[in-house]
Amino acid sequence: MSKKKTDQLLNDHNHDGVDRRGFLKCMAWAGTGAFCVMQGGVLKSYSLSRIPELGPAAAGELSFVQISDSHMGFNKAANPDVVGTLKAAVDKINGLAAPPEFMLHTGDISHLSKPEEFDTVDQILKSASAKDVFFVPGEHDVLNDDGKQYLERYGKNAKGAGWYSFDKKGVHFIGLVNVLNLKAGGLGTLGHEQLEWMEDDVHHLKPSTPIVVFAHIPLWSVYPQWGWGTEDSAQALAYLKKFGSVTVLNGHIHQTMQKVEGNVTFHTAASTAFPQPAPGKADSPGPMKVPAEQLKSVLGITDVNYVQGQQALAVVDSSLA
Repeated sequence: MSKKKTDQLLNDHNHDGVDRRGFLKCMAWAGTGAFCVMQGGVLKSYSLSRIPELGPAAAGELSFVQISDSHMGFNKAANPDVVGTLKAAVDKINGLAAPPEFMLHTGDISHLSKPEEFDTVDQILKSASAKDVFFVPGEHDVLNDDGKQYLERYGKNAKGAGWYSFDKKGVHFIGLVNVLNLKAGGLGTLGHEQLEWMEDDVHHLKPSTPIVVFAHIPLWSVYPQWGWGTEDSAQALAYLKKFGSVTVLNGHIHQTMQKVEGNVTFHTAASTAFPQPAPGKADSPGPMKVPAEQLKSVLGITDVNYVQGQQALAVVDSSLA
């Protein structure tokens, strides 16, 4: 994909070019993460190329960055230099006009769960302007040991297999683990213990509290035939019906897609490592090779920004090109 097409709307789920809650564009290939601007609890999306012309509209009281699927250790033809593209993602983050307060990494930090792979990612992220990083695991991070190494590194204060929550400036964040005990076809699952914890976690919150949920595998059925969904996500989402604004951020599918359903905005992030085919456009998911000069245009970051009292939580996807 050429740079000219980076901002093109490729998957318009609502058939109107924008979402009905906050102009959250779905850019199927643009972005290696997200600049998320949260304004009044609803996600709102711009291409980072438009930030200069938007001015104050893209600013907020809380901003954070999502990156995903760095797959450190991957060295196939789809991207023989995942170190370089992760560093490019950090450079993009460091180039944001307003430094984000923290970073979310939505899984597949590593490719084979090797200590040196985790070490490399940790070292690269130290140079990011967002110093605090909150992780959830991908299936590649829990190979062979059911995530014990991941928990020792990133989940010391988490519950169960690594789920947790925290609050930032009036926004409640929930990190979920849906990559253990995968179901038929690779579908994610949350499990009874985690679901009970989640129900209790949000029970005391006011309905006006903006909620941001982040996990690796999407919590909506992107393409179940490829395992791109979570089997018991409906129960988790039922606990969030009372809230006026819920944003769900995921990785796993290596492309940005968006869906709005009731009070929930779903947004998947691109990878910093390699793209995957659009749903159903290949025999199976997996690393997709593109011409070398196009690779950075299909990788990216996501930036989120929140302004209390406004009407949108803005999600901005930016490619590495």
